[in-house]
Amino acid sequence: MNKTDLINHIAKQADISKAAAGRALDATVGGVRSTLKKGGMVTLVGFGTFFVGKRAARSGRNPRTGAAIRIRAAKVPKFRAGKGLKDALN
Repeated sequence: MNKTDLINHIAKQADISKAAAGRALDATVGGVRSTLKKGGMVTLVGFGTFFVGKRAARSGRNPRTGAAIRIRAAKVPKFRAGKGLKDALN
């Protein structure tokens, strides 16, 4: 499912226009993004939790040259599925 499919699904399920569904999806994604950028977490009960994880600095290899490179530490978005989502799949 891509973004267009998701917008169509939201519009049909909520009985709203596709434009309104697109704005709602964009607002939701924007809210999650801005909260994670501030270091917070977003919990949707029964679905899951979006949070910021930390990846430590490490050494790696350039695949072309084989030379050792240093990879900087980074913050990465992570998602932990909730019980309701896990139960729906099993």
